[in-house]
Amino acid sequence: MSALTNVPSVLSRAGVTSALALAVAGATLLAPGAQGEAAAATPGTKALQVAASKRGAPYQWGAVGPHRFDCSGLTLYSFKKAGKSLPRTAAQQYNRTSHVSAGSRRPGDLVFFHYGSSVYHVGIYAGANRIWHSPKTGSTVRLEKIWTNSVWYGRVR
Repeated sequence: MSALTNVPSVLSRAGVTSALALAVAGATLLAPGAQGEAAAATPGTKALQVAASKRGAPYQWGAVGPHRFDCSGLTLYSFKKAGKSLPRTAAQQYNRTSHVSAGSRRPGDLVFFHYGSSVYHVGIYAGANRIWHSPKTGSTVRLEKIWTNSVWYGRVR
């Protein structure tokens, strides 16, 4: 029996016809940028789900969680929860990943922001040209559009 077979009865009982209700009735609802259950098998998609679950956690320089993060602290924490270890800084993380092209990027890949050859920021690719990241002092973990073309992508294996 399909998971969508009971959608009409669920919706009529609830009296809700929104797309959100359909998503909840038909599948597990995840935070924006997270992937469905079929894709959750990779470390990257697991890390993506962890990062999304930290939405709103405050930025703190040098913090690696579980309640405060800097950019590389969020990626380190998220991948650790997904069963993978990463080094501490964004530049070290870049050097540890398998580099992929923008055309080959997938949700769960790391996005490295650079100036010249220096990496200065990292986030987790969420799809649709967006990342989960912990941007700067005074901000919180959030989903945001990639704002520059000066990025490289890396996949954690």
